[in-house]
Amino acid sequence: MRAMRVLRLVVHALSRQPVLVLGEVDGPRCVPIFLRPQQAEVIAVGAREGEPETALSQDVLVPVVEALGGRLAGADITSLVDGVYTAELLVEHGSGQVRVSVRPSDALAVAVREGLAIGVAEEILDEVGQQTAELFPDGTDAPPVEQLREFREFLDEVSPDDFR
Repeated sequence: MRAMRVLRLVVHALSRQPVLVLGEVDGPRCVPIFLRPQQAEVIAVGAREGEPETALSQDVLVPVVEALGGRLAGADITSLVDGVYTAELLVEHGSGQVRVSVRPSDALAVAVREGLAIGVAEEILDEVGQQTAELFPDGTDAPPVEQLREFREFLDEVSPDDFR
């Protein structure tokens, strides 16, 4: 598993679907992951800070896992089969780790919201990874406020019919 970081949340020009671009923490490659609009909005909101006024549905997961004696430890994108990613949330429990299969967009929404480590299988990067410098010749560090503004503009213009 390669450690990844969020580079950008963008909108795919042709499909108008939200795409999260993850980049290697210590490497030159990145990988795009198409998201469902609801999870993209959670990612656009960003990390949970303290006790938010309005909790999101993903926020219920942490207290449930903790009540069961565990701790969320990360999210891994584990495979790519026929163009579809699979993912797992990592839960530390006792002296071991439990992997829970979830949709990739849900795993990423929880990871971003909770500030968890994100991993992507090396095989995925080998298959669909792209050079970050080629995709973002001006760099990847657009201010989060600008990324959020662009994504909110997209959400204001889109309808559920656009994703059918």
